[in-house]
Amino acid sequence: LGGGPMRMNRVVVAQAAAGLAAFLLRSPDEEAPTAAPPDRLRSSPLVVVGYDGRESSDVFARDAAEVLAGAGIRVSLLPRALPTPVLAFCVRHLDAAAGVMITASHNPPRDNGMKVYLGGADGGSQIVPPADAEIAAAIARVAKGSVADLPRSGGIEVLGEGVVDAYVEAAARAAGPEAAGAGGIRVAYTAMHGVGLATLRRAFAAAGLREPLVVPEQAEPDAAFPTLVFPNPEEPGALDLATAFATAHAADLVVANDPDADRLAVAVPDATAPGGWRRLTGNDVGLLLGWEAAAAAATRGDEEPRAMLASSLVSSPGLAAIAEHHGLGHVETLTGFKWISRVPGLVFGYEEALGYLVNPDRVRDKDGISAAVRFVALAGRWRAAGYSVDEALDALAERIGGTASGQVSIRVDDLDEIVRLTDRLRAEPPAAIAGRAVVRAVDRLADAEHAADLLRYDLEDGSRVIVRPSGTEPKLKAYLDARSEEGTGRERRAAAAAIVVELERSVRELLGC
Repeated sequence: LGGGPMRMNRVVVAQAAAGLAAFLLRSPDEEAPTAAPPDRLRSSPLVVVGYDGRESSDVFARDAAEVLAGAGIRVSLLPRALPTPVLAFCVRHLDAAAGVMITASHNPPRDNGMKVYLGGADGGSQIVPPADAEIAAAIARVAKGSVADLPRSGGIEVLGEGVVDAYVEAAARAAGPEAAGAGGIRVAYTAMHGVGLATLRRAFAAAGLREPLVVPEQAEPDAAFPTLVFPNPEEPGALDLATAFATAHAADLVVANDPDADRLAVAVPDATAPGGWRRLTGNDVGLLLGWEAAAAAATRGDEEPRAMLASSLVSSPGLAAIAEHHGLGHVETLTGFKWISRVPGLVFGYEEALGYLVNPDRVRDKDGISAAVRFVALAGRWRAAGYSVDEALDALAERIGGTASGQVSIRVDDLDEIVRLTDRLRAEPPAAIAGRAVVRAVDRLADAEHAADLLRYDLEDGSRVIVRPSGTEPKLKAYLDARSEEGTGRERRAAAAAIVVELERSVRELLGC
């Protein structure tokens, strides 16, 4: 947040909205217009606008809506601050041409931003090339003029609670038949000062799940995020308040959404972990959800297009093994659900950064509410069968091999430091990591079709290390993955975890942190 073209402010939002309007109203034989001619207003495209509970999100949403309406776009505004998945759902549910969500998800308190989804042939997914460049060019043309000259209109439809009801119904269906046995699972829930609580509570009730026990200090939206250093459930310590609350209330699971509720974190009891709770990795949750989605798809037989699983290229290779086990296809995409959600025939997709797409027919983005409903329902089924979430991971390791993952993150004040580190790795690639020879090194910047600032090192024992800059924060990240095929499921997991510890130590030395 702040003044100027490189910060989030009302001028930038108005310019972005006007650029999006010009993109939507363009015709094949004209450069993007600035407003719809009167004879096109009746058939004008619909844009749905939503916002979270961050500072000025409601103001930015109203600005975007008024500028879009002033350009001749039909605009529907969500009734209140709501999770990002609700907005993504509405793009498909209302057959909108586009959706705009004002949010910075799990970023620090002074951040805010705008996400854009496209309907039609894009199916409600986030923008990708060439649309992103075309919209950016339209925004640049708008920015040459004065923001005061942009027409505005108050002719905006404020949607009723019916759209939220429809989303809740869709999220509840994600529970599947397992919900019948999950009523006894005691869930301690934190919204992390975000907008997830009301919607999650309704989705749990609709799915027949027990009402969650709510961490009171973090229940309501608060743009200052006063109990958190960073409102990101991946950060160390972010779940401390929730796990202490869970212990005090004898909960079976901790479930957390990030502030806009598009991500899901899960913690399970573990006597060996600090505080008695261990947060599952995004890969743990993704592989458990992926196994169940694949098993369900496999029972449906041959379909066209072929049922597919998808994960980002920094997520665990275990999802490909799951797809192979069930005779399904698997696609490894660039990072981001704008890519995962576009895979034809998708039945499940995930990213290790706590994002899960469990309901692709209804929501083409990661969805922390639906994923929470699904995971708690499965936990109830597992408990009814006599085993814990940890034992479900053991059983999965018996089927596909033990997997483990880790991450090294370097937060920087100067983004040039990230460039210096990656330039050094490109100039002097490692011959070995943790005493394991690098058998293949891949620089995705050299990929002509799908270029990405990403370095991948495959090691002789099947482990891998991937290094890339964060797409949302000033961080350089290293993703560590290992696998073991020896022993029981529990032993395989332990062996893979031990390899990850060695990889982490070596990568920290490599990066100088």
